[in-house]
Amino acid sequence: MNDIDARMDRLRRAARYRYQQLVDSEIERGSLDPDEVREERRLLKAADVAAHARAQIEEAERRGVFEGNPYHGKPLPGIDGQHDPDWWIKSKIEREDIRGIAPPALALRTEDAELDGALDALSREDDVRDVLVDFNARVKEARRQLLGGPPVVTPLRDVDAELVAWSARREARLASAARAAEELRLESRPRRWWRRRG
Repeated sequence: MNDIDARMDRLRRAARYRYQQLVDSEIERGSLDPDEVREERRLLKAADVAAHARAQIEEAERRGVFEGNPYHGKPLPGIDGQHDPDWWIKSKIEREDIRGIAPPALALRTEDAELDGALDALSREDDVRDVLVDFNARVKEARRQLLGGPPVVTPLRDVDAELVAWSARREARLASAARAAEELRLESRPRRWWRRRG
């Protein structure tokens, strides 16, 4: 803070102090309503806070604090004008991918959507069957629970049909990997740089 800013700050504080003294003396004499004075003081403080915040932001912009900020001059994401009191916990759950605290109906829907990918990561048919049987048992148990929350609309998986689909996806992946390996082998084969002349 330079010398001029310090002087201006002292003058502002002195003016506020003198104003407070005048208002207090008027209240004591009964010529001013204390409720109106309190409201006016609140508004003045709010104006001071806003002016101070603007000054701090301008100073930070001059120093280059906001350089490289992806949201500089843009609206913040996730603000759509509607107030959600649980916005912070929802964003934390999404940001940190926290699982296991959702109601069973929602957790099962999410698991159902990701189940094919989880099955494709398995290599044995017995493991796939065990996962499907466990999933179906949890869906049945969630349907029996009467704890409230959203209804369980996740369908049961047909174990035999899922095994056939898993086997077909696995065969397709293996064939694709074999083709890619063959193409890579052919590309890496040394080529002759001369041609035969016929």
